[in-house]
This record gives sequence, C-alpha cells and structure tokens, in this order.
Amino acid sequence: MTVRCAERTASAPRRHRGGAALSRGRVALALALLLGLQPITTDVFLPALPALTRALGATLEQAQLTMSALILAFGFAQLMWGPVADRIGRRRVLLVGLAMHALASIGATFAGSIEALVAWRVLQGVALAAAVVCARALVRDLYDPVEGAQVMSLGLSGLAVIALLGPALGGVATMFAGWRSALALVSAAGIATLAWVAWRLPETARTLNPHATAPGPLLAQWRLIGRDRVFVAWTALISATYGGLFVILAGSSYVYIGTLGLTPLAYGVAIGSTSAAYMVGTFVCRRWVARLGVNGAVRRAGWFTLAGGASIVALAAAGVSTVWAVLLPQWLFTFAHGVHQPCGQTGAVGPFPKSAGAAAALAGFVLAATAFFVGLWLGRALDGTTWPFALGVGLCALATTTIAWTLVQRLPPTH
Repeated sequence: MTVRCAERTASAPRRHRGGAALSRGRVALALALLLGLQPITTDVFLPALPALTRALGATLEQAQLTMSALILAFGFAQLMWGPVADRIGRRRVLLVGLAMHALASIGATFAGSIEALVAWRVLQGVALAAAVVCARALVRDLYDPVEGAQVMSLGLSGLAVIALLGPALGGVATMFAGWRSALALVSAAGIATLAWVAWRLPETARTLNPHATAPGPLLAQWRLIGRDRVFVAWTALISATYGGLFVILAGSSYVYIGTLGLTPLAYGVAIGSTSAAYMVGTFVCRRWVARLGVNGAVRRAGWFTLAGGASIVALAAAGVSTVWAVLLPQWLFTFAHGVHQPCGQTGAVGPFPKSAGAAAALAGFVLAATAFFVGLWLGRALDGTTWPFALGVGLCALATTTIAWTLVQRLPPTH
C-alpha cells in the first residue's frame, strides 16, 4: 500500500506528550545533535589515531579496536536501549545515556594504556547507542515515513556540518596539543549535548509500552520486525552504505597520513570535505524525495554510489596513489550516503509506529555489526598501500547499489 503524506503541512508543529508544539526546526536540531554525537565520537578522534598508536605502544590491530570495539558495543547496546525507550520514554533514556557518554569520554581522555582506552571506548559505544536509537525513534513518534525522511535529511544536514568541522578540529588539536586534546573535544561535545537535551527536548513518545522489555513479547516483536520485507530492505541498504563509510572512518587516517603523507591538519581538512559531500547529499535527498519518492531517490543515488566505488577500485588497481585518486571517489560515495541514510533510517522503522524503539534498535544493531566485521577485516588488511582501503569501499558500494536497485525497488512506492 502506498504511504500517503500527512494532511498537515510539513512545517506544522507536532505535539509531544506534554501537549506543547514541537517545531520542525527543534526536531531537526535535536537530530543533528544526537546523531551528530556519533561522528564527533569517531571523526574528531581520527586524526589522533596514528599518534596515540605510537604513544601507547599499540599495534595497528589494537588501535583499530578503539573503533571496532566501540561500534560493536554500540550495536549490542541498541538492542537494550530501544525497548527501554519504548517502555520509559525517549527523554529518560537520553539523559542517562548522554551522562554516561560524558563520563566515558573523560575517562578515555586520561587513559594510560591502549587496553584502558578500548574499555572506555566500549562504554562510549554503549552510551552513544542511547542517543542514536532515541533520535531515530522520535522521528517516527512525530512524522509519517515520507515527511520523516525529509526531516531526517534536514537533521542529517546539521550532522554533516558537525562532521565537516570535527576532523579539522581534531587535526588542529592533535598537532598543537597532542592526541588527548582530541578526546577532550569529544568530552566537551557530549556534555553540551546533554545540557541541551535536558533544557530543550521534551518527551516525544505518544504512548509507552509497559511490556516493551518483557523477554517473551520482545523476542516476538523482533521476530515480527525481522521478517518484515520493508524492514529487511531498508536495513540492508543502510548497513551496506555504512559499511563503506566505516572503511573511510577507520582506514582513512592511515591512508592519508601514513601512505599519502598528509599532516593531521591536512587530513582533517580532507576528511572534512568528505562530510561536505555528505551534507550536499542530504540537501539533494529532500528534493529527490519530493520529486521521485523515497524509492526513486535511492535508485538515483545508487548511480553515484557505484561510480564512487568503481572509480576508487580502478584507480588503486592502476597504481594511482595520490590524494585525489582517493578523495574524489570518496566524495561520490558519501554524497550518495547522504541520500541513502535518511531514506533508509526512516524506512526501516516506518511500519512500526508503536514499537519504533525496538525497530530502530534492531536496524542499528545490524548496521553496527556490519561495521564491526568490516573494521576487523580492515585492521588486518591495511598494508601501507591504498588497495585494501579502495577494495573495502568498492565492495560496500557494489552491495549498496545492488540493494538499492533490487530489494528497495520491489517495495511498494513511497510518496
């Protein structure tokens, strides 16, 4: 059945449980801050990875664990936070999770060994899951899937601004104050987000489910969600495209700094430009969704995903080892990522308005598990050349495009 847009205008304020109007702008800002905490936690940290690897006497695989262990914890924790948010509400979960994130970030800043740093990063991942699950769920609390995709893309535009500035700030901090200063920036961002949520974000869940965390009903709900073909198609799409993005996040500092010889600051600018391409994608997403529908927007974005993946593999296979041979394909891939993610994240929870937390949690777990295994492979495959990096992006691009052109197009059109 075709999903119809709500009769209210896109700019009309929505009501939360307290009854007061919650404007579209405030929702978009909440999404930018909550979802933006993920790239802050990862991207600001990226320029510091080579330096902390040397300072803590860690191996490359141990250093990669600071990323992959965070992502694994992030994935599993979503399975916990999602049902809890359906039971006690989004706001309470956010306040607990954000406080935990601030504490873990401070601990990571002062970690004295790679093992301690990995442990604090695991706790960061658990806390980060609360922010991301509740952000995805509150969109479904307030909007239908089509308008939700547009509001999500608006929030992700704000996220892209954060992601654009983060690596450059991390690079500057690492160059002039050492790798710990980059982690201190993550702490400051987490504390600021906690303060804004406590001050400005009300509860958005319209009803609470007192049985949401009961094991029997929860497992039954997850089975129902996991068998839904709409959920499967959109979750597969966002997992595949995020797998490629995670290759960029986890491997780019070693490629740009170690292989191509950039300074941490220059690397921060390069990876920040990738975020700019992503931001452009989120703007284009809103136009394409309005003109082509959600399915059509994803279909068109698949061409850019494929072009990015194919070009980076072709250039690496030809032995072209320059910054532009990596950066230009990255721009194409992340531009398309800016279309796939808002469509996929809202599409995955669309069929489940009464259990949006559980659906968001399950989708997030699959996405994070994909990134974890990609990270494990990348830590072993990096060899001082651009080839493993290019191959990882290329394979994820191929998977994303295949899903966008097959599974997603078999779904009822969403306008």
